[in-house]
Amino acid sequence: MHGLIAPLTLLAIFIVALGLGVAVGYWWKERRDKQRLADVASEAQRMLQEAKDQAREIVLHAKDEVLALRQENEERINRARRELHREEERLQRRRQELDRRAENLERREQALNKRQSSLDRRANEIERLYQQQAEQLQRIAQMSVEDARAQLLAEVEKEARADMARIIRQVETEAKEEGEKRARKLIALAIQRVASEHVSEITTSVVPLPSDDMKGRIIGRSGRNIRAFEQAAGVDVIVDDTPEAVTISSFDPVRREIARRALTKLVLDGRIHPAHIEKVVAKEREEVERIIVEAGEEAAYEAGVAGLHPDILKMLGRLKFRTSYGQNQLEHAVETAKLAAVIAAELGADVEVAKAGGLLHDIGKAMDHSLEGTHALIGAEFLKRYGVSEKVVNAVAAHHHEVEQQSVEAIIVEAADAISGARPGARRESLEDYLKRVRALEEIANAFKGVNESYALQAGREIRIIVRPEEIDDLEAARLARDIAKKVEENLQYPGQIKVTVIRETRAVDYAK
Repeated sequence: MHGLIAPLTLLAIFIVALGLGVAVGYWWKERRDKQRLADVASEAQRMLQEAKDQAREIVLHAKDEVLALRQENEERINRARRELHREEERLQRRRQELDRRAENLERREQALNKRQSSLDRRANEIERLYQQQAEQLQRIAQMSVEDARAQLLAEVEKEARADMARIIRQVETEAKEEGEKRARKLIALAIQRVASEHVSEITTSVVPLPSDDMKGRIIGRSGRNIRAFEQAAGVDVIVDDTPEAVTISSFDPVRREIARRALTKLVLDGRIHPAHIEKVVAKEREEVERIIVEAGEEAAYEAGVAGLHPDILKMLGRLKFRTSYGQNQLEHAVETAKLAAVIAAELGADVEVAKAGGLLHDIGKAMDHSLEGTHALIGAEFLKRYGVSEKVVNAVAAHHHEVEQQSVEAIIVEAADAISGARPGARRESLEDYLKRVRALEEIANAFKGVNESYALQAGREIRIIVRPEEIDDLEAARLARDIAKKVEENLQYPGQIKVTVIRETRAVDYAK
């Protein structure tokens, strides 16, 4: 019995311990779950607070951006208002100037009307005297019927010739006015259809440096680096007091471009020594040659001229690095080709010849630095060697009247060249050269006898000369305009053309007493 009680006691103890363990485990699980719920709630509260803080920062940043945009818009509106105010003032001044001109024209018209009335009265008086003389001659003259008939026929013939001359002058004047009107319309149409940009890019020969210390590295020990560069590129490198820059000088624009690109890469790379200089210059020479070929092909494609020899395209591409009065010569050639094509189409001429002549008219400028002669004749001779048609060669050679123009297409190319060079914004020159040209223009005009005053107008595109009417008559005024224009052509170089206007005014003054 005692032996049976011991196992039962152990069993009871085990059961009690097991119950206690289950109760303790359940209690621990409940406590751990509550702790986890508390941690999750705390984390959620923290994340919510962070989200609120971020939202507050975003709102503040958005408000700052809105305020900045509002200030920027207000500044832009204020600038626009100031610009509008300046434009209104300019228009007001222009309107006042036009009113003054209109008043001057009206006064001159009244003076001309008075003069015309005086001339009409004098003509009537002469006609009356002529009739009286004819009647007197008829009374006192003793002549046969044949003599009277012959005299009558002579008078009739004289009057008929005078009427014929008057009609011819009237027809010529009307034809000239109509021709000028049609020419202006045609030129305006061509310019509108081409619609080119204004002043084109200009090739630079200045290479910027990161610091003046780089000049010493470019020169090298005892000048070996700069000598190696000048020998490899065929240019002169000018290192002067200009801060953080050196200048590349060369008569050949292609060499100058190769040298500029090579020196820029050497400065960026930092390795400047003779062996590396020769390598970089050779690489840039290949790159520029590739650019030249691509530029020539693109220009021919844009101008619509096909079938050109690769050497012609390559020589044409060299114009990409040539400028005249700030106008890029390759873009000028393409623009001239387009203008010539439009004018030729309107006039019924050969469009293909006009386009080719316009595109190639200045190709001689790509080689005139190494050959003797004018660029027009050099270019014509170059094109002739590659089998270009005679009409195109003549248009190139004759666009500066160095040879006779043999076709209407040559005249069209010359006109398109003048339009491209003379249109507003196409070319530019330095202020010093412009002032010298304007001053020289007025000095040339003032040197002629009978000139009272002269004024260069429209940025040197026109000069107006006021002459002394007692020394210069109407016929002499026309001759003076031609002489001054010829003198300007011989002594000045200028883009486009210059209009010469001679003004002769006679004033009659009397007093009623």
